[in-house]
Amino acid sequence: MFLANENFPKPSVNILRENGFEVKSIQEDSPGISDEEVIKIALGLNLIILTFDRDYGELIFRHSKDLPPSVVFFRDKGNDPTFAARILLNLLSNSDVSINNAFTVIEEKSIRQRFYQKD
Repeated sequence: MFLANENFPKPSVNILRENGFEVKSIQEDSPGISDEEVIKIALGLNLIILTFDRDYGELIFRHSKDLPPSVVFFRDKGNDPTFAARILLNLLSNSDVSINNAFTVIEEKSIRQRFYQKD
């Protein structure tokens, strides 16, 4: 379901896995690959990218022909490495919010989304 970018904290990956989510980790499987390669993996495996890297917005909306299933960009890192997992679990428990086919920006007190159509 998720593809954790290399900068996504391992403790957050572990919490997501403990809560029943499938998470493939670039940090574990392919450290050092480019953002473009991360997008290719996400496309190939139909995974939602989890990242702290702000470059994905520009890559997707200005330069890329291929759109990953979704990207969740965490603008804030919080006070500990479990912050991202806790915020994401809270978001996923809200039935009014969908992260599919969207670039979702998560800040500590707000969420912004830009939806896109996949071919």
